Amino acid sequence: MYWQGIVIGLVCFLVIGLFHPLVIKGEYYFGVKIWLVFLLAGLVMTALSLFVANIVVSAVLGVIGFSCFWSIREVFQQRKRVERGWFPAGPSHHGKDSVDSM
Repeated sequence: MYWQGIVIGLVCFLVIGLFHPLVIKGEYYFGVKIWLVFLLAGLVMTALSLFVANIVVSAVLGVIGFSCFWSIREVFQQRKRVERGWFPAGPSHHGKDSVDSM
């Protein structure tokens, strides 16, 4: 039997579950400027996935990389959810860091 698909699927599930609170906490403490961290991490992980011979490790790096890219969008969506009152505003909301300025 081949378990690679199950392992990759499980890792995808865990990465999605991990990135949800990372986006919320990142936006809470750092505002939307955290998008740069997600961009850099996504670029590094995606690039690394190109150079790893092991298919499972390469796929996991790709999943993490593209989850980082998706998180960029989610950070800006999170800001909107905070403005609607769906989530509490963090210390990052007291400065000039607003959606309108991006």
